[in-house]
Amino acid sequence: MTDHVGSLLRQWRLARGKTQLELSFDAGVSQKHISFVEVGRSTPSRQMLLDLAQALDVPLRERNGLLIAAGYAPVYANVALGEPAMASINAALKRVLHQHEPFPAIVMDRYWNVLLTNEAAPRFFNCFIDMSARRSKRNVLHLMFDPEGMHPFIVNWSEVKRALLARVRREALGRVIDDQTQTLLDELSRYSGVDREVPELGPEATMPMVPISFSKGRATLSYFSMITMVGTPTSIQAEEIRIECMYPADPATEANHLLFINDHSGPENGLKLAPSGPVVSGDTKSHGKGARPALKLSTNRR
Repeated sequence: MTDHVGSLLRQWRLARGKTQLELSFDAGVSQKHISFVEVGRSTPSRQMLLDLAQALDVPLRERNGLLIAAGYAPVYANVALGEPAMASINAALKRVLHQHEPFPAIVMDRYWNVLLTNEAAPRFFNCFIDMSARRSKRNVLHLMFDPEGMHPFIVNWSEVKRALLARVRREALGRVIDDQTQTLLDELSRYSGVDREVPELGPEATMPMVPISFSKGRATLSYFSMITMVGTPTSIQAEEIRIECMYPADPATEANHLLFINDHSGPENGLKLAPSGPVVSGDTKSHGKGARPALKLSTNRR
């Protein structure tokens, strides 16, 4: 057991590019003690493990794993989003989702699985595909990469593909690819035209971000994302959730977003200007009916 926790600590230390001496300064633990722990000659105390994990910026879920490997009980709770302990965070998430209308906003876990959305998100994606026909767990990356999902509607797919795969690696919690993240990358690589190793975009990019441009009919709308996370999490769920908000990348998209949704949705799904609030995991409940305005979009030809 001691050997196992020692090897885990060594993996995290190497992943952070730290020597034992550097870690000893950061954690307030002697270099000799760290060396003994890593080779299994010494059993770390619970507090020492927590100090080392803090110095190595180990994610909370993995800190529990270190404690269990050393024979200690985990200390970080894994509370579901709907539990009373998460009420304040849940309320904040719903407030952000509501305020971001009429543009899509999605709450995801660390593996890009959808936990909550605002009303605009399912309505927007339903303009392109039938979201109710997707029976698998709602995952944003699978939605984008799947040839039966949003992939055929993404104009700048080559750029977006590289940017998304780079994000998966860059935003992996703890900046380390765990087994489940690697499984996700393997699943994405099975889609046609997706390589396991995709180079990131070079410095020749002319925009400060990579927009994702969706096209249907004569309309092309471009968006970019901004990510929000809990600043000081003390539970696993609080650390792992994030909100992805889509913003218009150009004036034409901002001007035509509502018209596009109303023109490409059924009357029962037309976007309301005063939505009632967020929905769970891409739920697409019907809302008020009304006449749809004629769509007048500036065409962005590529």
